[in-house]
This record gives sequence, structure tokens and C-alpha cells, in this order.
Amino acid sequence: MDHSVLIESFSEFKEFKSIDRATMMSILEDVFKNMLRKKYGTADNLDVIINIDKGDLEVWRNRTIVEDGAVEDPNLQIPYSEAVKIEPDFEIGEEVTEPVQLEAFGRRAVLAARQNLQARIMELEKDGIYKKYKDRAGEIITGEVYQVWKKEALVLDDEGNELILPKVEQIPSDFFRKGDSVRAVVLRVEMVNGTPKIILSRTSPVFLERLFEQEVPEVFDGLITIKNIVREPGERAKVAVESYDDRIDPVGACVGMKGSRIHGIVRELKNENIDVINYTNNLSLYITRALSPAKISSIKLDDDTKRAAVYMKPDQVSLAIGKGGHNIRLAGKLTGYEIDVYRDSDEVEEDVDLDEFTDEIDSWIIDELKGIGCDTAKSVLDLGVEDLVKRTDLEEETIREVMRILRSEFE
Repeated sequence: MDHSVLIESFSEFKEFKSIDRATMMSILEDVFKNMLRKKYGTADNLDVIINIDKGDLEVWRNRTIVEDGAVEDPNLQIPYSEAVKIEPDFEIGEEVTEPVQLEAFGRRAVLAARQNLQARIMELEKDGIYKKYKDRAGEIITGEVYQVWKKEALVLDDEGNELILPKVEQIPSDFFRKGDSVRAVVLRVEMVNGTPKIILSRTSPVFLERLFEQEVPEVFDGLITIKNIVREPGERAKVAVESYDDRIDPVGACVGMKGSRIHGIVRELKNENIDVINYTNNLSLYITRALSPAKISSIKLDDDTKRAAVYMKPDQVSLAIGKGGHNIRLAGKLTGYEIDVYRDSDEVEEDVDLDEFTDEIDSWIIDELKGIGCDTAKSVLDLGVEDLVKRTDLEEETIREVMRILRSEFE
């Protein structure tokens, strides 16, 4: 076996961008000297010359000329009779430098050196990837989908590094094919069995925050501060913003003229509804804004239990709760208060709770109506058929029958 096997080994790795030239040279020299040390016992008198660009290497051995029969260490000394064959002018005491052919080491030694070299370079490459990404947590990465599995997608960055986008970190309506471009935030970086694992996320609030920084210059420049973000990925998000500059309207700046800035973010998040509200230290006002677009009549706070009793007109309740309860849940997360919604007492005296109709209406239909905030007969009748079709998963025919039953109660 010639030394081309080893040459190929470091030729394969010389293109790694994450390993600087000096480090690569040091590793190569160390690997080859280790091989020489095993054969000769020491490598102190051996020079390894590596040309990474050409993928070539030379090994030279230096030995001192001694009298014939006085050789104690054939690796360090050479008898005079052999030295003059190399160069007739040599004299005893001088040093002879001659090339060492790697073929002399044998197949096993060359393969062992190759494996050692590959292991060292791959270890360094993995360490380089880990160091590169561990300081980039919270940063948006654009990559190409390489493979899609049931529980995760494999994404390659612009240098071909492998990143993982788990299914649980994807927006429910995300659908990727091989070759698709995808944007996500670096969620965390960890070492698993010596291999770096870079986890991406599209559902993290940090992803939405970074998108705002990209789309809204005032956020990127720090003129507008994002105080808090809460999300139900793919459904709804609430973003509380404020500005210390009175000349800047933080909500208007984030939304943009006719929604020009927010539209790009909404498209990226698969039409996730984004409510941008002004942050305030006034808790009552903050909760009122968080429940937008519903209008509140009054509010009572219990700071000890972190609960807020919110009173509003019946036609505002479904707006406050939102489809599937998204609006009220996110408002609670944003403000840190458990929010209870009540209808104004003078409006509900003649109303009837939906649970009173269990004999005529199936319980799953009642649960569906409650899910959008309609828990009384009048709250359902106030919305109308068209609105109920949009807000629930019920068929129009079913809704009309429910409306008929409820109307008959008041007739």
C-alpha cells in the first residue's frame, strides 16, 4: 500500500471551513508523528512536511554518522559506510537527512493512522459546529429541508450542517417537502454522545420576536420594546409593546401602513392572528387591552389570587373568549391573571343557561357552543346563524335547529 491512502484522508478534510489552517496542520502533524513514534520509538529526529493545498506530505529522518560497529540506536545513528553511499563527502559526526517512505510502515499502520486522522478531524468538526451554534440560540436561521420524517424534519444550513426541526416545534399547518426553504429560530444546542444537536423552533415566542425585529426597524433599533409575547402557534398571538419616545406609536409602527409590516409576519406564521397592544403598568387597562377586540364594561381585580372578574355585555362575551377560547387564554398568559368573564347582571335576568336544554340538544353541541363563549340561549341567538357557522364546526342545518329550540323558549 502506498501513502496515497493517507493523502486522500487529509485531502477530504482540508475543505472544512470550521477548522482553521493552523489547527488542521497541528492535527495532521500530530497524527503522523504518532505513527512514526510507534515504529521508531521517538519522533524527535523526524520532520513532517505537509502541504494541505496540494494534499501531499513528506517525512524526513535525521541521523548522526558514527563509526561502523558503533551504532547504538539505528533510528538516531547511521554507520559511516552507509552514509557515504548517500553522499561520498560525509564525515563522522555529521548529520544525514533522508526521506522515509510510508510504504515501509505496512498496511495496518497506515490504516490505523487514517482512522486516527478521521476521528480527530470529525471530533474537531463537531466541536466547531457546537461552538458556532451555542452562541446563536435565539437567532433566526434560514435553511433547506433535506428530509422529512414523522416526528421531525432535517434541515441543512448554508454550510451543510444538520439542524433538527421537531414536529412539536412546527406550526400545526406547516407542511414541508425536500428542498423547501424554511425559517426558524435556534431553540437550543446540546451535545448528545459527542455529537452536536441543534434544535430549531417555529412555535417559540422568540421566533415571533425575531420576526418583529426583522420587519420593524424601530424594534430592531430599540426604539420600541417588546415587553411580552404569548402564542398559540398557528391560531393567535398577543404582543405587548411600548416606546419611551412619545413621538412613536408602538402599535402603529408594528402594524405598519395598512398592515404592511404585520402581513409579512402573519404569512410566515401561516395566518396566525397577531394582536399588538400597548403595554401599561395599569393592570385594569392592561387586561382590558389584552381582551381586545372585546369591549369591557367593568373589571374587578383580586391581587392575592391573581384573578380578574371582567363584566361585559352579552354580545361581547364570545369576542372576549374567542374561537376555542384562544383569546381569553392568551390574555391570561399575557397579563399573569386568571380571567373570569361575566355578563352584566341587568342583561341576563331573563336569559336561560344552555345546560337547561340537554333534553333537546345533544351535549356535544352544547359543548361546542360553550367553546366559543356561548353558555346561554341569548348569547347564541345574538350571534346568528352565519356567525355561528364561521366560529364553530357545526353544520348550518344543526345550528338552525338549535336556534329554533332556543327561540321557542322565549316565545
